[in-house]
Amino acid sequence: MRIISGYLKGKKLELPNDKNTRPLKDLVKESIFNIIKHSGRIKKNLVNTRVLDCFSGTGSFGLECISRGAKNLTFLENYTPALKILNKNIKNLKLENYCQVYSEEIFKFSKKKIDKKFDVIFFDPPYKYEKISEMFKHTFENKFLKTNGLIILHRHKKSSDNIPSYFNEIECKIYGISKILFYKLND
Repeated sequence: MRIISGYLKGKKLELPNDKNTRPLKDLVKESIFNIIKHSGRIKKNLVNTRVLDCFSGTGSFGLECISRGAKNLTFLENYTPALKILNKNIKNLKLENYCQVYSEEIFKFSKKKIDKKFDVIFFDPPYKYEKISEMFKHTFENKFLKTNGLIILHRHKKSSDNIPSYFNEIECKIYGISKILFYKLND
């Protein structure tokens, strides 16, 4: 696994030794960033953005965002083996000044812990995770997302989630067994 683009392009990332962490494949990651940049429906510039990476695992998505110009990353990961690799990747890339890591899940994370909203929120829960609707509701109620912000959800292609109506799906792409969905707040 590596950083695909930006000023850290080509830098290698540590990978988990167990099967409990599902790293984001480079092909899927690259596709996400191509959609962010080139989709006529999204057109999100990552430069100077604040990003929340939930279920961050090794940090592959968030670290890619920093390489592409994001100014601040907040990682949420509560699985200890993945958390150790995430912290090691941040340290190896010398990005400690750009990152905050919380060893908790989204439901324990609240607006009280941060004084900012996010431009991009990436949800990459385990495929069998069932609290997707509640996760979106918690995000909305805590006002984590900026008005023009973007939520990206990585799911199994056969998953069917009930997303609250105050979010609008703007794009959906399937890559192998992965489904990537993009959401914005309704106007």
